Amino acid sequence: MTVTALDPTSALVIIDLQHAVVGAPTVPHTGQEVVGRAVELARAFREHGAAVVLVRVTAGSDPAPGRNELPARSGPLPDGWDAVVDDLAGHPDDITVTKRTWNAFHGTDLDLRLRRRGVTQVVLAGLTTSIGVESTARAAYDHGYHVTLVTDAMADLDLEAHHNSLRRIFPLLGQAGSTAEIVRLLAGASSR
Repeated sequence: MTVTALDPTSALVIIDLQHAVVGAPTVPHTGQEVVGRAVELARAFREHGAAVVLVRVTAGSDPAPGRNELPARSGPLPDGWDAVVDDLAGHPDDITVTKRTWNAFHGTDLDLRLRRRGVTQVVLAGLTTSIGVESTARAAYDHGYHVTLVTDAMADLDLEAHHNSLRRIFPLLGQAGSTAEIVRLLAGASSR
């Protein structure tokens, strides 16, 4: 469903735009293209007085349990790999959330911080579409938020996975629109 409205208390939630993740080969947009659109969205949300949430994933001593078919990462990660990209970092009013799993709600205080601000809608962007963004969108839906997905401000490691999220999963969770559409809706809300 195409995005039709933004709640007066919407928050932009940007997933995993950090140094190591942005450098990965993504499709249909590069990490830098996603960052550029996220910067445009963040600027518009800040100008509107709406919350901007920067979610970063990090490794730690308490990784998610479970087995999968991929080998565990071995060896140390380079310093600063989990820092939010410079183009988005450094805004004192932004909320930063650190997660250790795909979903930005699991094991974090994201829901609490949004509810304290009266947020009723989350607008999601970031990397990667079928992992961090989709997992967070599902959780936001489960938490009762209106969910909006900015489809040109996200990308994936696999084009088929990206399209599966956009075509099959996201329509079940909320509405979708482009960066330009979201910015236009914010501007319209400001002029009322």
